[in-house]
Amino acid sequence: YPVLYFYGFGNGILLKALLQNKNHQHIVVFEKDIEIIWIMFHILDFSNELQNARLMILENDKLQTQDYNELCSSKPFFQFSRIYFLELMSHYYERFHEDILGLNKKLAENFKYSILSYGNDPLDALQGIEQFVYNLPSMITHPSYKELLSKRKNLSDTAIIVSTGPSLTKQLPLLKKYASKATLFCADSAYPILAKQGIKPDYVCMLERSELTAEFFNHDFKEFDKDIVFICAGVVHPKATKYLKGRNLVITQKVLTFPYYIDLKDFSYAAVGFSVAHMACYLSLHLKHKNIIFIGQDLAYAKNGNSHPDDYQNSATYESQAYEPILTKAYGGKGEVKTHEVWIFFKQMLETMIIEYSIPTYNCTEGGARIEGAIEKPFLWACENLLHKDLNKPFEKLEPLSLNKQNEFLLKAYYKVYQSIKHCKDFSKILSNDFENIQSIYLSLNEKEEYLNLAIRKIDEFKNKLEDMKQMQDLYEILGPLLTQFELNLARIYVLNPKTKEDAFNKSILWIKEHLEFIELVYGHIKAQENAL
Repeated sequence: YPVLYFYGFGNGILLKALLQNKNHQHIVVFEKDIEIIWIMFHILDFSNELQNARLMILENDKLQTQDYNELCSSKPFFQFSRIYFLELMSHYYERFHEDILGLNKKLAENFKYSILSYGNDPLDALQGIEQFVYNLPSMITHPSYKELLSKRKNLSDTAIIVSTGPSLTKQLPLLKKYASKATLFCADSAYPILAKQGIKPDYVCMLERSELTAEFFNHDFKEFDKDIVFICAGVVHPKATKYLKGRNLVITQKVLTFPYYIDLKDFSYAAVGFSVAHMACYLSLHLKHKNIIFIGQDLAYAKNGNSHPDDYQNSATYESQAYEPILTKAYGGKGEVKTHEVWIFFKQMLETMIIEYSIPTYNCTEGGARIEGAIEKPFLWACENLLHKDLNKPFEKLEPLSLNKQNEFLLKAYYKVYQSIKHCKDFSKILSNDFENIQSIYLSLNEKEEYLNLAIRKIDEFKNKLEDMKQMQDLYEILGPLLTQFELNLARIYVLNPKTKEDAFNKSILWIKEHLEFIELVYGHIKAQENAL
C-alpha cells in the first residue's frame, strides 16, 4: 500500500516500524491531541520521515474544506483512493467514534468528488465533442468572449447570481426593485422565471449538454430579450443555439482538451465548473466585479420537499426523488437540511472558488444549505448596503469578428477537425495491432510461462504510447475519464500481496486480462469519436 491512513498517533512505535517498508510512500495520521505527539517526539526521532513527507500528521480539528480537497486530489493519494481505509492506531481511540465517523465521511466524500471532477462518463465527453464541433460555426460568427471582456469590464461593482433553488420566489420582488443597480447573471433555468416577472438579466448562462436544458430557451419573449447577452458553453445542445437565433449570443469554450486542440483563443475559456453558478462566478470575477451576491442558491430541498421554485419550468419537484437525500449544515448554521450528492459536489466547488477568488461573496439565499466562506446576509441588507446607484444600462453592444477573421477561424477549425479524424484512424490501427500482439502472447501462457514477462513488457510499451497520446489533446478528452477510472481500479490489483509462486502468476494473469479489456474499450471510444466527428 503506497498510502496508509491512521486515526491517532499512539506511541509512534508502529508508525516507526511501518516506515521501514519502502512501499509505504506516505503514512497520514489524524490526531486531535497534539500533546501526545509532542511527548512522543521526545522519545522517537521522526525528523527524516517528516522532512520528506513520508509521515504526515494532520490535526483533524483544524482541517478546512480546502485541506481535504488538496489531500484527496493530489498524487499519490488520489491514485489510490479506491483502496482508502482509515485504521485506528489502538483500541484507545474507539472512544472518539463520532469524530472518526465524521472524518471518514469527509475523506470518502472528498475522494468521491475528486474522482467526479476528472469525469466519470466518456459518453458525456463524446456528446460534448460532437456538439462542440456542431456549434463551431455559431461560435465563430457571433461575438467572442475576448470582445465581451474588452467592452464589459469594470462597469459594475456588484454581480447578482440568480439560481433556481426553492428560495428564489421570495427574493424576486426585491430583485426587481434593485435590478438596475447591479449586474444580473442568471442561470438558464431562471431565465423564463425572470422574464415572466419582467426582471431583465444582463447575462443568461448555459453550461450543460442536455437537450432538456436547451428547452429553457424555447420561448419568444419578444422585446424582453433585447440587450440580454446569452453566454453558452460550446458543448450545449444544438437546439439551444437554434432557439437563440437572432439574439445576442456569445459561445465560449469549456476548459476541456478538445477545445484546447482546436485552439481558438478569442473564445476561450469562460465555461468553467460543473454548474451554471460556477460559470457565472467565473464571469463575475473576470468582468472585475468587487462583490458577488447569491440568491436562489439553496443546494438543498425546501421543507416541503421541493427542489425548485413553484414556477420552475420542469416542475417544483423535478429533483425531489432523483437522489438519495443526505443531511448537511443549514443556512445560518442552525440545524441541518436535506440535500443530495450532486448539490454537495456543486457546493464544495463554490466553496473552493470563494477561497481562490478572494472576492466578498454574499449568500443572500436565506434558506437551503450553508456555503462555507460565503457571508450570510439578508438580501435586503445586501441591496441597501452594496447597491447605491443605477448602472448605465444597457451595456455597450458586442460586435462579431470581421468576415475575414471569421473565415480564417472557420478554415482553421475545419482543418483541425479533419486532422482529428485522421488521428483517430491512425491510433485505432496502433490499438488493434497491440491488442492482437498481447492477446496472442496471453493465449500462449499455458504452454510457455516465460511469456508472462513478455506480455507485461508489451503492456508497459502500450501504456507508454498512451502517455504520449495525452499530448494529443483531441483524443484525450474522451479517453481521460476512461483512463482515470481504469487506473483507480487497477490500484486494487497493484496492492495484492502474493504469498506463493501461484499467487504471483495469478496476479500477473489478472493484470494482463484487465489491460486487454481496457485496450478494447479504448479502441471502441476512439472509433466512436471518429464516427462523431
